[in-house]
Amino acid sequence: MKIRLEMDEMWGRVMCKKTPCWLWHAINHDTGEIIAYVFGTREHEVLQKLLSLLSKLNVEIVAVFSDDNFAYHDAIPEGVLFTGKRNTQRIERKHLTFRTRLKRLARRTICYSKSWTMHTIVFGLLINVLEFGRKLV
Repeated sequence: MKIRLEMDEMWGRVMCKKTPCWLWHAINHDTGEIIAYVFGTREHEVLQKLLSLLSKLNVEIVAVFSDDNFAYHDAIPEGVLFTGKRNTQRIERKHLTFRTRLKRLARRTICYSKSWTMHTIVFGLLINVLEFGRKLV
């Protein structure tokens, strides 16, 4: 099965403004469904974790649309990677939805996660509820 992906990263805060936590995720370009996501810093190693998750899926990635982050150019082959805003509108819309639904992701607020564990748990719950329709009981 061939798939086209949009990949991007978004930040949130953990403990204080000086410790950002980055969500790296990939969505299906055609359906908008989240395929994989990881949390970490804005480094190459975190992108490698995301790519290793994607490699476990038995799909052929024919195109990756992303912003012009330095890490993508190093990890994704040139014929597969396409940068620019034109094809990343769906993933940027997801960022806006996440920020409006989860107060701790808003840019100008005093709300933040007090630990990395709680940040990943709350964000994972948000993704499960919004994207997969799972209900919390």
